Amino acid sequence: MKPIPEIELSGETTVKETVVLVHGLWVRGWVMTLLGLQLRRCGFHTIIFSYPSMRAPLSQNALLLSRFVAGIAAPRIHFVGHSLGGLLLLQMLAEHPEPRTGRVLLLGSPCHASYAASKLARITPGRWLIGRSMGQWLEQKAPACLHQHEVGSIAGCMSLGIGKLLGGLPHPNDGVVTVEETRLPAASDHVVLNVSHTGMLFSAGVARQICAFLRQGHFLHHPELE
Repeated sequence: MKPIPEIELSGETTVKETVVLVHGLWVRGWVMTLLGLQLRRCGFHTIIFSYPSMRAPLSQNALLLSRFVAGIAAPRIHFVGHSLGGLLLLQMLAEHPEPRTGRVLLLGSPCHASYAASKLARITPGRWLIGRSMGQWLEQKAPACLHQHEVGSIAGCMSLGIGKLLGGLPHPNDGVVTVEETRLPAASDHVVLNVSHTGMLFSAGVARQICAFLRQGHFLHHPELE
């Protein structure tokens, strides 16, 4: 793929478009490393944000993310969030609007419901497993900030994940999140790929779709890619 054009700031200074990567539940920022490298090959400058996904409420992590983004010297900033990371992006954009926001990518993010998390939340050990950030998301209404931004949502349909341990999930699903949970009426585009919830972080096909959306505002809707 050809690198994206750089943004000209002055007669002599140019910078690549910046993308902030936000991880999901139970992990830290290192899990986004390979995806970051793939996006760099597309010509983007990537920065990984790491946060306490278990012990801190979603609003507290949204404030941390907002402060992190405020320290980035870039005229336009795109965001890519995996699973809970996508929900954190929506929370930040609702509570701490960032005027430099470009396009927003959600990877396997259960935006309006989570069958798996809701089932775990019914028991004490399960509430501990989903943590305080996911717990807050389940208890609140989804932030109404999508109409202000170009948002793309990628879903997986390879059912490999903890969903089987919970007695199965409604089909189709990526093993953790159902495809239906990733659909957003206000999203600019939505695509379903044959990847699992965790596998999408290491998929070259997913990386191609992210690059396409960040460049053009829509996905590559070809049968061989879905």
